[in-house]
Amino acid sequence: MLRAIKEKMCDYIFLEFAPGGELFDRIDPDRGMPARIAQKFFTELISGVEYLHSVGVAHRDLKPENLLLDGNDRLKICDFGLATIYRLNEVLLKPYNAQPADVWSCGIVLVAMLTGELPWDMPNIECPEYVAWKNGNNSLSPWTKIDNMALSLLRKILAPLPSNRITIEKIKEHRWMQKTLPEVDPSAQSRLPKRLCLDSDDDLRLCLSQPAPVGTSATQTGNLPPETGGCCFSQPPVLDDLLLSTQLHSTQSTCSQTSYQKLVKRMTRFFVKTSFDETLTALKELLENKGYSFKVNPMSEVTVTTVDKRKMHLVFKACPFEMDGKILLDFRLSRGCGLEFKRIFVQIKNSLSSIIMKGPVTWPIAIATNSVP
Repeated sequence: MLRAIKEKMCDYIFLEFAPGGELFDRIDPDRGMPARIAQKFFTELISGVEYLHSVGVAHRDLKPENLLLDGNDRLKICDFGLATIYRLNEVLLKPYNAQPADVWSCGIVLVAMLTGELPWDMPNIECPEYVAWKNGNNSLSPWTKIDNMALSLLRKILAPLPSNRITIEKIKEHRWMQKTLPEVDPSAQSRLPKRLCLDSDDDLRLCLSQPAPVGTSATQTGNLPPETGGCCFSQPPVLDDLLLSTQLHSTQSTCSQTSYQKLVKRMTRFFVKTSFDETLTALKELLENKGYSFKVNPMSEVTVTTVDKRKMHLVFKACPFEMDGKILLDFRLSRGCGLEFKRIFVQIKNSLSSIIMKGPVTWPIAIATNSVP
């Protein structure tokens, strides 16, 4: 929530703090999250989109990175840089059917939450995964990870023709939305991969928000995620919870955890036992052994550049920080597929396990109280 107030010669902007982080950080690569939690977040997403449409606003860039969580794990929609007031005909100077476009994006978010992957590279006739979906083939991943009731809803949401796409009102009435799901959905769990495939040869999947019109080439429809940067230490990661593959166990209640504990389970950072220089040396040696291209700036920030299986760029940054006598190694995605970034982070973390600190770590008071910008 952003509020701007103008008073005499001063402008004040108030931002709502979202201590729960991004929804994207709650999604494990290849696994997603428990169906019960996905259903909760999806219900809140649909409610938010319904309100936006009721006031004539189309978001047009709904994705897990643009969905934040507050201290009570309530979903908040952010980043309205591509939004438009469609009732004023501001899109291409003609009426814009905004609802089906945002509904499609909501469906992609739901697939990511339930499976930990995206369904296709680009939703056009040049993509075999998308063509299979159009032809009713559910035998490929990620559809094999989704139970039949949720799959029936996704069939209606991800209808290729906007005119055939389900409305928000009908989504809310769907039986999957009304069903009380168990703590851990047994049918979904039985189809999860036996392990997190960190070295999988499967093609990585990026996703555009909308299917391309028939006859449009993949190169015409491509748009990579916007580059992001910077580092924030407003949340205190807990050392034992830094593996990205950890999710809330069925025996745990989300209410029994603090917002800090819920967030840090997805942080891509860890403390090390080595000195600043030793840590930087170990990281550079590892990156060289893995064949990654990288450069180190004067502030010792390491920018790593590689490509995925489809030759799409992947860029992330690794930064060692000295904090209260301890060294923290922090990783942040700059450009590319977030799920692939998570896989690479886990690989790097496992390779550096010999220098990672074990056991509880006491954080500086300034960080624990969110006073660090």
